Amino acid sequence: MEQPRKLKEKILSAPDSPGVYLMLDNRGKVLYVGKAKSLKKRLPNYLPGNLDNKTSALMNRVVDVEFRLSPNESMALLLEASLIHKLKPRYNVSLRDDKSFPFVKISGGEFPSISITRKKDDPAGRYLGPYTNAKLLRDALKIIRRSFAYRSCRRLPSQSCIYGRIELCPEPCTGKINRKEYGRRIDDIIMILEGKADLLINRLSELMRNKSRSRDFESAALVRDQISTLAELSAGLSGVNRKNELEDLKNKLGLNRLPERIEGFDISNISGKQAVGSMVSFHLGNPDKSNYRRFRIRSFQGIDDYRMLAEVVRRRYSRLIKEKGLFPDLLLIDGGKGHLLAAAGQLKELGLNLPLASIAKKEERIYSSQKRRPLPFLKDTPALNLIRRVRDEAHRFAVSYHLLLRRKELIGK
Repeated sequence: MEQPRKLKEKILSAPDSPGVYLMLDNRGKVLYVGKAKSLKKRLPNYLPGNLDNKTSALMNRVVDVEFRLSPNESMALLLEASLIHKLKPRYNVSLRDDKSFPFVKISGGEFPSISITRKKDDPAGRYLGPYTNAKLLRDALKIIRRSFAYRSCRRLPSQSCIYGRIELCPEPCTGKINRKEYGRRIDDIIMILEGKADLLINRLSELMRNKSRSRDFESAALVRDQISTLAELSAGLSGVNRKNELEDLKNKLGLNRLPERIEGFDISNISGKQAVGSMVSFHLGNPDKSNYRRFRIRSFQGIDDYRMLAEVVRRRYSRLIKEKGLFPDLLLIDGGKGHLLAAAGQLKELGLNLPLASIAKKEERIYSSQKRRPLPFLKDTPALNLIRRVRDEAHRFAVSYHLLLRRKELIGK
């Protein structure tokens, strides 16, 4: 079995980190999702050698592999199960169908209990998974339970038990928590298990503000502690996730180095009036707001996004040349092929050879100055998620400046 050279190189360059790997065919379709304590040690097992028949059949179709890093094996386990459930890869059929693997069961009833099971025998219950390792799953639930206490008993007792006394259960049996509050708690836990901690933080932040406004400071403090715990968890996850995004973007665009600093551009105007440009800066996948820049279009009046973008790019990098500043590893333009060419023309005139990419608004096609055709990106790859984040921030920053100038114009009249 002969494998593509790039696939071999990617397998051999896998990071020494826990995580999940996705095997893709030539159309970008995910064929298999796997988990590893160390991707660096696990992935070489897929190179030609002593492969069984099933693995050989898989690797005959694989042309690319993607990595999703995790802070530990437990979180890799959760991510693997979530991706298999969502993508249903053909070669994971045994994991999807085999009931010997454990699930997280959320029972029916007014106060659902959470437990680990190997059978789907409760029509009223909800099941998450399956998961490949019961021990790692138990460890993950223990971590979650410390901040989001839940009921685990089979039948609701008439009095508090040891879990209530050590604050690992909110004690619905004694009326300490009502049905509505407990239901929200279960929804929060499901969001965590599905990898949506960031969305939960946003929702809890609004809840905390509402509690504070109504002077319910005790409840606000409890929510604040939950946010603190989730933020700490997300920070741990985001560090590896950001690195994963940067590595994926480097590979997708064929860059020579990791795009540690990205500068994103957008234009905002209404019928050519109060036309402005924005430039946002991202460092290691996170906004670097101290290096954001705003531009009022000076060279002409009218409607021409290409000329506006060209002006902004020219002004930004001619100034960096003059000041001998630090250039980015990648420029990202909010726009299509025409916008990319407009920016590329200005870089060429300035004698700069900087990597350049753009994202078209509707179809989200990715263009690169190195390629003639749009690049194939899957819907939710780490690289595309990073590109979206830069694009959305550049758009927000441009629109906010445009609206500020319009307000000043109205007040001045």
